Amino acid sequence: MNIGIPKEIKPLEGRVALTPEACAELAALGHAVLVETGAGEAAGYEDAHYAERGASIVADAETLYRQAEMIVKVKEPVGPELKWLRPDHKLFSFLHLAANRELARLLMKRGLSAWAYETLRIDGHTPVLEPMSEAAGRIAVQVGTNLLHRDRGGKGVLLGGVAGSEKGRVLVIGAGAVGLAAARVAAAMGARVTVLDIDASRIERLAGELPAIRFDLSSAEAIDERMPEVDLLVGAVMVAGRRAPVVVTREQVARMAPGSVIVDVAIDQGGCVETSVATTWEEPVYRREGVLHFSVTNMPGAVPRTASQALSARLAPFLKEYLENGGELHGALNVRAGEIVNPAVAAEFG
Repeated sequence: MNIGIPKEIKPLEGRVALTPEACAELAALGHAVLVETGAGEAAGYEDAHYAERGASIVADAETLYRQAEMIVKVKEPVGPELKWLRPDHKLFSFLHLAANRELARLLMKRGLSAWAYETLRIDGHTPVLEPMSEAAGRIAVQVGTNLLHRDRGGKGVLLGGVAGSEKGRVLVIGAGAVGLAAARVAAAMGARVTVLDIDASRIERLAGELPAIRFDLSSAEAIDERMPEVDLLVGAVMVAGRRAPVVVTREQVARMAPGSVIVDVAIDQGGCVETSVATTWEEPVYRREGVLHFSVTNMPGAVPRTASQALSARLAPFLKEYLENGGELHGALNVRAGEIVNPAVAAEFG
């Protein structure tokens, strides 16, 4: 199999799907690994690192797409990448098709097969997605605390406070990998943190494990009553393969104090806040109802070294499994020969 690893072209996306070490593992199995020049540069991997481990360096993306049978990416194809896709391509990437009907229709039109990392699921876990979710959750709080600074347009609150001051209040909606990562970072800063989730048994268990964080059942009323006092809200609601449900309304956002901050990590799946609009790292922040919003669709792209290592470590074993056995790969197959086959994704398209 000719496996192509292109350089990501989404704005400020520095991740690479596979490290040189992972490429060496695939090459050792007899596969040809093609890496676009500069693909690993932002993550600290030079072309020479890949070449030394058996990969061939390709001068440009168009050539790589032409030569490769299997395309292994980080984020969904954009721009010129879309016209280079062929029916015989096997595309592996984060795709989030439930929130991107245009891309879904294009992949169907191309007639190719596509596997999405976010729907690869084993025993209730999403092993490829989870480390990226953890990174995004941590970044959400780091970004949020910065945006709360007065010079950034925030309300001038230090989340952890200092002696003689009030501590900042953080509300996290969703107790999955994103939400727990965000909650832990905020609590470590000294903030007063509340996490809301709809799973009562999970809430009870987490409350016992993390006593420094308050856990409550999520409901419209529970969100509504907390909004006026929240400094930072982190949206972390996810339903695998489905568009994220909107759990925070515009009216509730308007109840927040001016200069408060919302970081909607669920934006990859459409966002869980009504006022959320997908942004990029080039223009990441906007204001609605007096509240600063940050809804970048590739948050881990800001830490490409860490994120690439984590992604590659989780992804490589599944790629090897696919290369040996083929198949749907634990629910990762979203599109087969131009037809949407993942049930959760298909449900979004009626």
